[in-house]
Amino acid sequence: MVGALRIVSAFHLGLTPVATVSFAVFMGLGYPWLKAQREDLPFGFIFFGGYLACVAAEIGIHLLAALPGASPRFSHLAAVAIYAIYILKIPLLALACIPLRTWIRMLRATGLLCVYACLTGMTAWYLIGPSRSLWTASSASVGRFMQTASFDSVRTVLYYALPDVAANAAAFTVYTPRFSIEIAPSCSGMEGLGLIFAFTSFWLWYSRKECRFPQALLLIPCGLVSIWVLNIVRICALFLIGELGSPEVANVGFHSQFGWIAFTAVALFFSVATQRLTWVRKVPSSVSGTAGQLRTGGTEVAASAQLTERGESPAIRAYLVPFLVILAAAFVSKAASGYFEWLYPLRFVVAVIALCYFWPELKKLNWRFGWFGPVVGMAVFLMWIAPSWWAHEHAASPLGPALAALSPPTRWTWIAFRVAAAVVTVPIAEELAFRGYLARRFISREFDSVSFSSLTVLSICLSSAVFGLEHMKNLMDWQHLVLGTVAGLAFAAALRWRGRMGDAVVAHAVSNLLLAAWVLGLGDWAQW
Repeated sequence: MVGALRIVSAFHLGLTPVATVSFAVFMGLGYPWLKAQREDLPFGFIFFGGYLACVAAEIGIHLLAALPGASPRFSHLAAVAIYAIYILKIPLLALACIPLRTWIRMLRATGLLCVYACLTGMTAWYLIGPSRSLWTASSASVGRFMQTASFDSVRTVLYYALPDVAANAAAFTVYTPRFSIEIAPSCSGMEGLGLIFAFTSFWLWYSRKECRFPQALLLIPCGLVSIWVLNIVRICALFLIGELGSPEVANVGFHSQFGWIAFTAVALFFSVATQRLTWVRKVPSSVSGTAGQLRTGGTEVAASAQLTERGESPAIRAYLVPFLVILAAAFVSKAASGYFEWLYPLRFVVAVIALCYFWPELKKLNWRFGWFGPVVGMAVFLMWIAPSWWAHEHAASPLGPALAALSPPTRWTWIAFRVAAAVVTVPIAEELAFRGYLARRFISREFDSVSFSSLTVLSICLSSAVFGLEHMKNLMDWQHLVLGTVAGLAFAAALRWRGRMGDAVVAHAVSNLLLAAWVLGLGDWAQW
């Protein structure tokens, strides 16, 4: 049965990148038509119940196959059944989100776009292998050039900072008697350049009606140069941290987190530049007219609101700041840590402060909840731990040994903050950001004028896809991308059902609470 399960897992992982890329292409190219289709789509609870039944059946088959004495014939039949369930549950989930008549109308209206999207997804999957050659040292083109350029830049900077630094150009290593680093192809900055190029291109497309072209395109090379310089700063700072006596912090926390900090900073400044730089941003005609009224003693408040807010609601800060401060605290705590994130309580503290500060605005939401929220949370939990359950083994994680090495008071204090954040602050902050803001922002710039019960399928799918991206541990973590996206769809369904933020938050909190119990009870520390 183990061999059959491995085949099934490979089948799932093979389809995941194909489905992800196909979905992105279909949504991107079909966005104009999808945006124009405004209709109130009912959620198919019967189909969703069938989907949950398939998940339960899949788990049951794995449990039966794991029992001692299971025959090889039963193992093969179980593998076939799991294939059949996998093929069945995908359309059930699709029909739960979008009725069949809408699917048919959408496919007819978009023509061959679905076929093109699938072909693009399969092509992207095929190119995964060849594209990885760019990261190997044997690559004679882009990868090797980027690696050499990074090495030469880092060596030049460190020569001025440390008098006893030495370098080996053949091995791409920089070292002193106390510490050394190798500038591997994966550290050459290609990942950051690719991310920034993708982000800047998408952002300019998204803001195409508000930007001046071609001058706005000059921001793309500015972003690429910025991320390249910050990557050199990252490697130099990493070396200095290790040289000063903290090699674990340098090689683990700082090495992985500063890249995301740099990406976030460049992306933030890029988005601000497209809105603040007058030679990039278009000035709407209504604003120009109001500015003329200002010179003649017209309505100053209206002009100021249009020039500063640009149509965005002031409530945006209440929805986004709690989530953003958690991200900022995570960057700081991980960058200052080694294998154990000892500053994790900082995430909980800053989130509580932000939520308390914005509570006068947030208390206007409906925080009540019913039975549907906890049920959705239990379903998401079962889905999340299903891969670990099926494998009958826990992924290796340094968290368990690190906690065991702490004193009991310190250990349980850290665990208490970890559980409190997972059950209280994280569900509230993420639901406010992804369902409260982003899902409605895809519908209207005046997002707070859109009721939660009016969320469209497109807005739910797009916000859930972003939610899945946020849960990826690395760029190839397809499993958590899919799990996070499906979880986002489920939480959005809980929100839309009664139009209450409380249902979505409770669903999220129950899922995280059960996951915490799973981790603490079974020692599956990789889930944290």
